[in-house]
Amino acid sequence: MREPLPITVLGAEGWIGAALVADLKRCQRPVVAIGRLQLQDWLADCQAQGPVIYAIGLTADFRLRPYDTVQAHVSLLSQVLQREGIKQLLYLSSTRVYARSASTHEDSPLVCLSSDSSDLYNLSKLLGEALVLHDQRIGCRVVRLSNVVGPGQPSSTFIGSLLRDARSGSLVTIQQSAGAAKDYVALADVLRLLPLIAEAGRHRLYNLGGGCDTSHAQVAAWLRAQGSEVEFALPPAEGLAFPKLEIDRLCSEFGSVSEPFRQNLLMDDSLLR
Repeated sequence: MREPLPITVLGAEGWIGAALVADLKRCQRPVVAIGRLQLQDWLADCQAQGPVIYAIGLTADFRLRPYDTVQAHVSLLSQVLQREGIKQLLYLSSTRVYARSASTHEDSPLVCLSSDSSDLYNLSKLLGEALVLHDQRIGCRVVRLSNVVGPGQPSSTFIGSLLRDARSGSLVTIQQSAGAAKDYVALADVLRLLPLIAEAGRHRLYNLGGGCDTSHAQVAAWLRAQGSEVEFALPPAEGLAFPKLEIDRLCSEFGSVSEPFRQNLLMDDSLLR
């Protein structure tokens, strides 16, 4: 039996990319890790490829680096899609694209405001999505990824910043009200599902999230259960909440997802792998 072609992970130096490479190796799946220094050589190589997972992107600092954001989400992606030898590619987008929309179904029309700096991220992701979804290769797919929670959480993320303060023993201050809420997904589910979608997804666009909102009050309770002291900068109020993320398409093909806040992420990361 012929050994499967390796999965290629572009953006292997980022949190999700590096965790994906490590998990594939743990599962003894052949994997090629491509970081920034290897990307141009890889683009010039015309050998046949197994599934390619495009995990290149900017998140927290996109407002300060607009040109780099477009480069990462659109320009480099365009080069990758034009590289010979690719039959399957999975582009990691974001559920942030639903920020101004009432529906979170994958096929819903989306709203963006080009004059709002916050929407630069959404617009660049959507243009990247359009490049992938208009490609004639049916193996080219998009995943809109929710807020990921797991070992190695970067401090640039909301949960990561809270964990940083908790690990230092400082009072953890949440700069929003207790009623504000977000959708989260466990890193373990992301690592399990990305290769499955890349290789065997029946659709070309998926939401990958938890499918239910977790309030900041629930996040605070999770941190307090781990021994942290938590306060809110704003008085209790209903707060900002997004429409529930629809994940029926994902679950119907690949099963349900787990509870992202059941882990103790204040422990040493090596104990959670």
